[in-house]
Amino acid sequence: MKLDYLQALKRVDEARGAWVLHGQEPLLEQNLVDTFRASWLKQDIERQRYDITNVSDWKTVFNALNSLSLFSSQLAIEVHGNIKPDANGLRELKKYLQHNEQNLLLVVMPKQDSSSLKTAFFQTIDANGVNVNLVANYPKDRQQILAVEAQKLGIQLANDAWQWLEQHHEHNLLAAKNSLMRVSDTFTDVAVIQIDHLHSCLQDQSRYTTFDLSDALLQGDFGQSVKIFQYLIASGEAMSLILWSISKEIRLLMQLFEQPQNALQLGIWKNKVSQYQQALRRLDPNSFLAWPSLLLRIDASIKGLGNENAEHLVFQAIAGLCGKPLFMAPTS
Repeated sequence: MKLDYLQALKRVDEARGAWVLHGQEPLLEQNLVDTFRASWLKQDIERQRYDITNVSDWKTVFNALNSLSLFSSQLAIEVHGNIKPDANGLRELKKYLQHNEQNLLLVVMPKQDSSSLKTAFFQTIDANGVNVNLVANYPKDRQQILAVEAQKLGIQLANDAWQWLEQHHEHNLLAAKNSLMRVSDTFTDVAVIQIDHLHSCLQDQSRYTTFDLSDALLQGDFGQSVKIFQYLIASGEAMSLILWSISKEIRLLMQLFEQPQNALQLGIWKNKVSQYQQALRRLDPNSFLAWPSLLLRIDASIKGLGNENAEHLVFQAIAGLCGKPLFMAPTS
């Protein structure tokens, strides 16, 4: 079965079997995955996440799907990657789809080309599972999607304001959503947002800077850090500059951990020393081990190397610095 984004949103609570999400719209992926996670939490469904970096990783996924959960009568396996199962994995997938009644396999993949969509894996999903293509190619579709976001924020836009918003962001849905958040915060008492409101709010310089992001990260304020990051992206701040700011804080924290008496020599301002010390007390030193490789992955994705989404990876870095890992660790 094939569904679009809005159709998929309506069926999340009843989802079982195998679902595959793929596309190049980070907003749609983020929203749909968040909706699944909220649904699982509401239904007391145990969630496990796996990242596929090698075709052999699928064996672990199917072993988990075929195991009884210790904590719930239902299990949701969330898989991220761009490697499809091999012949053995496809046999396991078909067996799972034939006999499963309660569990869900949710596979999140980047955009797939036409040849990939014709492979045995997608043919199996089309016949026995749910295939969700995360695209919004037409203005009507994009406006429908953004209207849902506006409704969540409690705001309404005039028709010509919608057109201005789309043109302003060149059809970038995630940036448009971030702008809706900014408009909602700025015009709390306006019934219908007009073009003048959008223009005055979004043409101004961002109210936040990368320095504000650094302060929020050191304070461990995850919500504020995400909010500032979203505003920076919406205002066109270069991802490379955002990465530089995050890298600087990570480097200073790691150096201060090893040289706790040398804060000033490391280049930390005197009035900021206590913030860094509090951040170190809050963070698990073991988490430092993962930071260098994550920064390299962000740098590579910004440069267009590999298939990972730079904004998603920055969210992981922000969560790590705030002591709130985004994902459960895979279980063996």
